[in-house]
Amino acid sequence: MAKQIPEKHQPWIEARKRFQLSDAHIQMARELGLNPKKFGGLANTRQEPWKAPLPEFIEELYFKHFKKSRPENVRSIEQMVSAFNRKKEERKARKQSAPQSQPSVEEESPPPQ
Repeated sequence: MAKQIPEKHQPWIEARKRFQLSDAHIQMARELGLNPKKFGGLANTRQEPWKAPLPEFIEELYFKHFKKSRPENVRSIEQMVSAFNRKKEERKARKQSAPQSQPSVEEESPPPQ
């Protein structure tokens, strides 16, 4: 059963396709807090030739901020969503398998006299 990609991740997938970015570039941009809807202004190298191409720009910002050239563990949006959904299902199963009738703190000890 294939799950849909959440709405908050759709702009990242569209930006990856539109600007031909790799999964590493998308992950770097997400970690930097960039807005995928604003990539059009950042990637305007034809009309503004002094600007660096978008992948290089993201790499430069990432290196300045994190002092690393790439993330250690590169995952695509789809991998992140599937891992999140799997963890969510595991938590739900663990919660339902836990005993339902646990005595509360008030029921365990009688009131002091």
